[in-house]
Amino acid sequence: MSKLARDIRDSSDWVARALRSSNYRATFTPQSVWDIDLFFDDQSKDGAPKPGGLLAQKMGARLFALGSYVGEVIRRSVGGEWQTDDSDPQGETNIALKLPDGSLIWPVQRVMKRLKNGPEDGMPLTGPPWELLSARSLRHFHLLEDEVAACWRR
Repeated sequence: MSKLARDIRDSSDWVARALRSSNYRATFTPQSVWDIDLFFDDQSKDGAPKPGGLLAQKMGARLFALGSYVGEVIRRSVGGEWQTDDSDPQGETNIALKLPDGSLIWPVQRVMKRLKNGPEDGMPLTGPPWELLSARSLRHFHLLEDEVAACWRR
């Protein structure tokens, strides 16, 4: 196992514990990604961490951990394999998850984009990995069918 692969595993577990201690639902289930979005709403404003908030210190490590967590939710729900390069100076930012259909996603870059752009780049139910999640794991979302359909129409 590469160093980055170990870091993904360790960081996603660490951030899940940290999020739970702050009363966010971090259970590695698809619905827990809603709480990642809530975390960004609570801890950032106008593309930057709130002063004194949980992202105000060690932001790079925490964004890596949050991206690792989101990627692990997807990997555990629909499958996939982490693609890492320990020799890449930007390896933490460039980790990718290869999905069963062969497509690649970059969860750390996605959480960085969520911080920078706010809710318009929210986590839940947007983009191809969430389409895979919905196809295989929608039953885990405790939403009414009409509410789910409304989310997809956005």
